[in-house]
Amino acid sequence: MIFEKRSDAARTRRDDATGARAVPLLPLRDLVVFPYLVIPLSVGREKSISAVNEAMARGKEIFLAAQKKAKVDDPSAEDIYEVGTLSQVMQLVREPNGTVRLLVEGRRRARILRVTSDSPHLVAEVEELPDVLDSDVEVEALIRTLRDTFDAYVKLEKRIPPEILLTLGSVESPAKLADILAAQLNLKLSEKQDILETTDVRTRLEVLLKSIQSEIEILQVQRKIRTRVKKQMEKTQKEYYLNEQMQAIQRELGEKDEFRSEVQDLEARIAEKHMPEAAREKAQREMRKLKMMSPMSAEATVVRNYIDWILALPWLDLAPEKLEIDEATRILDDDHFGLRPVKDRILEYLAVRSLVEKLKGPILCLVGPPGVGKTSLARSVARATGREFVRVSLGGVRDEAEIRGHRRTYIGAMPGKVIQGLKRCRFNNPVILLDEIDKMSTDFRGDPSAALLEVLDPEQNHTFADHYLDLDYDLSRVMFVATANSLQGIPWALQDRMEIIRLAGYTEDEKLSIATRYLVPKQREANGLTEENLVFRRDALKTILRIYTKEAGVRNLEREIATVCRKVAKRVVRRGRDARLVVGEARVKKLLGVPRFQYGRAEAADEIGLVNGLAWTQVGGEMLGVESMVFPGKGKLILTGKLGEVFQESAQSALSYVRSRTRAFGLADDFYQDIDIHVHLPGFQGTDGPSAGITIASSMVSTLLRIPVRRDVAMTGEITLRGKVRAIGGLKEKLLAAHRGGVKKVLIPKENEKDLEEVPRRIRAALEIVPVEDLDQVLGHALALEDPSSLFRVPDPAFSVRRAPQASPAGSGASAV
Repeated sequence: MIFEKRSDAARTRRDDATGARAVPLLPLRDLVVFPYLVIPLSVGREKSISAVNEAMARGKEIFLAAQKKAKVDDPSAEDIYEVGTLSQVMQLVREPNGTVRLLVEGRRRARILRVTSDSPHLVAEVEELPDVLDSDVEVEALIRTLRDTFDAYVKLEKRIPPEILLTLGSVESPAKLADILAAQLNLKLSEKQDILETTDVRTRLEVLLKSIQSEIEILQVQRKIRTRVKKQMEKTQKEYYLNEQMQAIQRELGEKDEFRSEVQDLEARIAEKHMPEAAREKAQREMRKLKMMSPMSAEATVVRNYIDWILALPWLDLAPEKLEIDEATRILDDDHFGLRPVKDRILEYLAVRSLVEKLKGPILCLVGPPGVGKTSLARSVARATGREFVRVSLGGVRDEAEIRGHRRTYIGAMPGKVIQGLKRCRFNNPVILLDEIDKMSTDFRGDPSAALLEVLDPEQNHTFADHYLDLDYDLSRVMFVATANSLQGIPWALQDRMEIIRLAGYTEDEKLSIATRYLVPKQREANGLTEENLVFRRDALKTILRIYTKEAGVRNLEREIATVCRKVAKRVVRRGRDARLVVGEARVKKLLGVPRFQYGRAEAADEIGLVNGLAWTQVGGEMLGVESMVFPGKGKLILTGKLGEVFQESAQSALSYVRSRTRAFGLADDFYQDIDIHVHLPGFQGTDGPSAGITIASSMVSTLLRIPVRRDVAMTGEITLRGKVRAIGGLKEKLLAAHRGGVKKVLIPKENEKDLEEVPRRIRAALEIVPVEDLDQVLGHALALEDPSSLFRVPDPAFSVRRAPQASPAGSGASAV
């Protein structure tokens, strides 16, 4: 059909008078009424019934508008859309329960100008909205396209009766066509309201065309999904039918029904298993599900595996414990040398366990450098207490599910590492080693350290919930032993749940004893040698310790001993089984080659700006040299070496202290403005910390005053801005490093004097340990002065640190250390 183009004055049309008037307002829930349509309504709210009664008394005209939120029972003007439909009540039926059933016909669009009354019902003053239409060839093409598209939509959407197409065929008005189509589409309330508020008919037709095309695409995808699901169901039904036939054939042939036999076996195991009632009921429920499934289905395999896991765990099975303290002491001493804190803690547990019938397992965390025997000690603890040993490696674990397990909804789901470890042993009270607990990390899959909070909390782990089992498991009988090289990678909350036991490095005498009693016999046997073939002299072991290894533990020492044993084994093969070789210092150097380390780091002479510092690293204590030099510049402090933020802040604090004491040191007030100070720590691989504060300050003072530092003095301590020396950590490891380095005097903070009890007596006797409280005491011991009191000179206004290098042979380069 072709509409002739009309003038602008004739573009609008009204079916009735368009003046504003007051009519009863009926809010609708989840419904938009379009003009030209007859809609049945059910009215139950008191105000709505009052509005209907008022409409029946005033010509049956009523205004229908949709609510913005359907949950509002008593809507106000703000809860109702402004645009609605002026309608005519065609029929009214009152129900016995008080509700009213209406049949209304939408007539015209209208907008609420204002709400004039809200009691006993809403009354609104409304203004009709005329349709706007430019009739041209483009509109006719749009109408034809819309009819064809809706025809395709009806063929896909079964909920729309095909008779609607006959009704639409007789509709000539574009506005009426648009409203009828809008009512038939499965659109959101907001989308239908937008169409109702659109007065331009062309725009309304375009919006409907896009909506119908979008609905067609969705219906086509739904049809594809239904077809695919139907095919899958047919395939499943076919498989079930064939399986039933196969089972019938097997029964006729007298073959054993394997699935039924397996089900009966599982039921018998569930009845015999010693486990809590909650676990038994869960297993029985899963068995009932398994019986109803096809044995070849994927779900049956998942259920069968779950039941196997429940039956494989040692729920209530406990191993008999060894409570003989003397026997446990012998086993621990046979396996490890020293390590008294850990051994005492285990013996204390056995003593209390022998007095108390039920005792929660201890949760220990052994912290120490590599090679000191943390992992092997946990195995010895299991042997001494008569428990099973389970090792769980946590290094590199970054998924929370590794601890708590995966939920059964995932393909390939399994319990966490703790439950897996319990399955491997026969009893529910093993020693579980959580190895490298400080090496865990976190990513988008969760934080495994947070999951360990429940495992290692004695107040919670009796009801540990694994996601796969979905049952409470009692871990309170388990003895957990965690190992770590450092506490820095362990969250504070996790540290709070463990009993921290620090293992320091071994002294040289302890390493010699370990090598003689454990390592040499072990490697001699591992390489097929006898005591007649190889004899290690004590000086040979000392040589290996001093110039071929540098560690807090004995792992590299064992590796070097193994190297010597292999070379000796090669000679034994060539010369015969009766060959004998005595290994001393000279032969060790010949067998192992060029020495890898220097023994004794003390310098040959006192140096300006070079101070022996002590640091704690991942492999124990280490002695390092702190160097400094000054040269012309602009007052910068240059720090080099692998230094952390706290270390750099210590250097800044040291410089601030030196600047605050310029006159006491006899320096010019502005000495730092025309020089740069460079502090360097060559080869430093330690952890970040403030313990090098007094070392850096002493190096700066030595360089600025041109006074050498004693080569046989080492120091450690944090410095404050007032020059006070604060306490540090790792004192035992640092004193061991000083002893290895060959120094004679060590300056430590006064606050750490109480920690000397942990240092071996031999080390304390070999070193002159001087507690200090401030930097003045440190400089008095460290600087090479005949009279330490001469360090603090009367300030000389003519003195300038910038002139000191001019008298030095080094020229303008200050003290190049």
